[in-house]
Amino acid sequence: MRLPPFHWWRTVCFLIPAIAMYTIVLGTMSLASGLVDGRGVFAHRCARWWSQLILWTTGVRVVCRGELPPAGESCLFVANHSSIYDTPIVFATLPRQLRIIAKKALGRVPFIGWHLQRAGHLLIDRQHPGAGVLKKMRRMIGQGASLIVFPEGGRSADGRVAKFKGGVFLLAIESGLPIVPVSIAGAHEIMPRGRLMVRPGVVALTVHPAISTQGLSRDDARALGDRVQRVVTSSGTGVSSRHADRLEPEVSS
Repeated sequence: MRLPPFHWWRTVCFLIPAIAMYTIVLGTMSLASGLVDGRGVFAHRCARWWSQLILWTTGVRVVCRGELPPAGESCLFVANHSSIYDTPIVFATLPRQLRIIAKKALGRVPFIGWHLQRAGHLLIDRQHPGAGVLKKMRRMIGQGASLIVFPEGGRSADGRVAKFKGGVFLLAIESGLPIVPVSIAGAHEIMPRGRLMVRPGVVALTVHPAISTQGLSRDDARALGDRVQRVVTSSGTGVSSRHADRLEPEVSS
């Protein structure tokens, strides 16, 4: 019988316990901060520390390029999704107050779900989203926060970008949020979908120029989604982690 490879043992015996400890400690700090910080600013700082610790412990280096929109200007960051590591990659790398859209059931998960509920993230009942989503987005905009979404609806198994779903682009149009496409390359090799094994590596994250939604109608949502997908896939999202470090310019804030 063949023994599991080194990175399986490293994941199970070291990474999972370490990440569990980060989650409990920083999740507790995040929840405690909610007693005095209703906007979730410090809770997001805890999320960034959590993400940075995960990447550092795993041995993931993120190479960034592009230019961020002005600080305090809310936008909708739209990224491809090929790894469970995409969320910590984005949170650790983009110096903005970020919120996510997640399934309502995730709010019941200890520490992570409790953090999402208290820190202003959008927990949605996907069967009955209702008008509450737009109301929550407007509250988020009023607080100067931005939303990060992965519109493929699930993680890619090989790094190829699946067709973007139109719902998030409809929300962007109705709320007037500009869309900032984000390309993530190399993450699918860090932790491929369906495998309990994490490898160190380099990930390239590209922030593209913002796309305005002003003047667009609900009928434009599908075409807008297709346009954003073309931009996201233009920066080598399927590039190997071994080659991602060739994208050297740092992201400007």
